[in-house]
Amino acid sequence: MLLSQLPPTLSGWPLALCSAPHWLLTSEALLPVDEPLDAAWLVLFGKGLGAHHLARLAALLTHHGVSASLYPPGEPAGIPLLLLGTSHFSPALVQGIKAETWDLDLCHLAALPSLREPGLLVMDMDSTAIQIECIDEIARLAGVGEQVAAVTAAAMQGKLEFADSLRNRVALLAGAPVTILDDVAGHMPWMPGLRLMVDTLKDAGWKVAIASGGFTRFAGELQRALGLDAIFANELALDGDRLSGQVSGRIVDAAVKAEVLERLAADYTVPPSQTVAVGDGANDLKMMGVAGLGIAIHAKPLVRAQAAATLNHHDLEGVICLLGALACRDLRWC
Repeated sequence: MLLSQLPPTLSGWPLALCSAPHWLLTSEALLPVDEPLDAAWLVLFGKGLGAHHLARLAALLTHHGVSASLYPPGEPAGIPLLLLGTSHFSPALVQGIKAETWDLDLCHLAALPSLREPGLLVMDMDSTAIQIECIDEIARLAGVGEQVAAVTAAAMQGKLEFADSLRNRVALLAGAPVTILDDVAGHMPWMPGLRLMVDTLKDAGWKVAIASGGFTRFAGELQRALGLDAIFANELALDGDRLSGQVSGRIVDAAVKAEVLERLAADYTVPPSQTVAVGDGANDLKMMGVAGLGIAIHAKPLVRAQAAATLNHHDLEGVICLLGALACRDLRWC
C-alpha cells in the first residue's frame, strides 16, 4: 500500500489495510509483514492526525535508519492515536523529531508503561495539575506580584537554585493576611483533563500523588477533591493571622521530588517501569529522570529538550493517550 494511496483520515485505514495483520513502514509504502516490531515505540496523537503525518514520519525514520511497523489506530481519551513499534530506540530520532514543528504530539520512547498493570503517577502541581503558579497569585494579591513572578520564571527555567529562590519569594510575602490563601485556593483553575486523568488512572488501579514546590494549602485542596493518594509540598509558616515570610521544614525541591517518586513506588510495590512523572519546570527533571516515563506538559524549553515525552498540543488527557497507547497492539485491522 503506497502511502500516497492511504485515505487521508484514520477512519478509512482499517478497510484499506485489512489484507494483512501487520504493516512495515517504508519511506513510500506500507509493506505486509508477519510480526510487528516492538523494541521501542513511536506514539502520534491529535485531532488532525492523518496520512500526511505518517508520510512525514516515514522520511524521518529513513533518514535515521530506524525501521517501524504500524499498529491499528486507537482513540484513547477520544483522541486519534497511532502506535508504531520500532527496531530500536534512537536518541538521534528523538532529537530529529524535537527539532521540527508538529501540529500534534509525537514521542519516540524506549519504553511505555501500561494501564493494564498497576502503576504510580507523581505530578507537579503549579502549571501542571493547575494552570497557575500559586505563589505568583498570592504575591499579586499581596502587592508584590511583579517581583515574585520574575523570580518564579527564572527558577522554572533552571536559571536559579530552586530552594533559595523559593525562600526569597516567600520572604516578599511577609505580613500578607492568611485569608489570601483561601482566595487563591477558591479560584484554582485545574489543568484541562485533570479529573479525566486521575479517574482513569484510579480505575486502572494506579496510585496518583502530587510532589510540588508549591504549598500544602493548595495541594490539600486537590487531594480532597480528587482522592489523591499522597501529597508532598511546602508549608508556609504563619505569624498569627499573617504570613511570616518563611517556609517550615524541608523544602520540596528537585531532589526531594525524585525521592518521593522512588519512595512511593517502593511503598506501593510498583516496579520502576510502571512509574510516571509529569511536570513543566526544571525542578521536575530529576523526578522525570528516575521515573519509567517522564512527561513534560506545556514545558519550558530546557524541560522539553530533556523530557522523554512532551505534551505541546494536549493537556493532561495526553497522559491517557500515552499510557493507553499499548492497547493498540491488541487491535485488529478488521
